Amino acid sequence: MKPFTFDQIPIMMNKLHDKLEHLEKLILRISITEENKNELLNVEQASKLLNLSVATIYSKVCRKEIPVNKKGKRIYFYRHKLMKWIKSGRLKTYTEMKNDIEKRSKF
Repeated sequence: MKPFTFDQIPIMMNKLHDKLEHLEKLILRISITEENKNELLNVEQASKLLNLSVATIYSKVCRKEIPVNKKGKRIYFYRHKLMKWIKSGRLKTYTEMKNDIEKRSKF
């Protein structure tokens, strides 16, 4: 890094300020993500998150179709595990399937 002149100090300070703001936003986003990972939901909260009835949630738990934690008679759900479960059911597009087939045929 080249030394800068006295006249460049305001410009450099402005750049430094912008970078600090960007870092603050990244740190805040990471901390919110970490909080969400450990957030426990009860059945009602999980049903709202998934837009399913409580009865449907219970039936999915009985059939072991949904990630759940049980303590005594109560069941709990980790938000990040429910989101991962939802994403695991994503259907591939035609292009993605075609690319997968092409990759496999290269071997």
